[in-house]
Amino acid sequence: MADFFDALDDKHIAMIGKQPVFFVATAAEDARINLSPKGYDAFRVIAPDRVAYLDLGGSGNETHAHLAADGRITLMFCNFDRPALILRIYGRGRAVLPQDDGWDELVGHFDLMPGTRQIFDIAVESVQTSCGWGVPFMDYRDERHTLKKAHAQSDPQEWLAKTQGRTKSIDGLPTRPTDRYFAGE
Repeated sequence: MADFFDALDDKHIAMIGKQPVFFVATAAEDARINLSPKGYDAFRVIAPDRVAYLDLGGSGNETHAHLAADGRITLMFCNFDRPALILRIYGRGRAVLPQDDGWDELVGHFDLMPGTRQIFDIAVESVQTSCGWGVPFMDYRDERHTLKKAHAQSDPQEWLAKTQGRTKSIDGLPTRPTDRYFAGE
């Protein structure tokens, strides 16, 4: 059975803090639904009604495009240990890039990683928990270092030139490229 809350409480925040992976879902009218797994130490609870996550450059920028077009976002955390639990955060988000107002305030919550592209700032509209009894037990072994390593080894000017040219999502929705490259941790 699902329970709904207006904001995150201390138990929710504790559960989120133990998860090494979370999932992000967004959509825009006439576009594909985007669902992405996220890892690393990239998620922060700013307040019970506000969360954010640090985004690294990767295969696309669908979340950015969808939030600019529609604003809706769902984040999901699964407890792969005990107690069984699924937690979803429903909200409205926006991409904050290094050149944007609000970057300095948000970036203080994170340790920048190579390839940092933007931070997604999310206003929590509701929180849902459900049993999670169908989620398997899984053991966390380690994070993959490949993405951060690839970014750390890339030439900053080439990376910026490449990302400046990518201003559309896979469905042709507009995105804004970052004006900075973060090479080191």
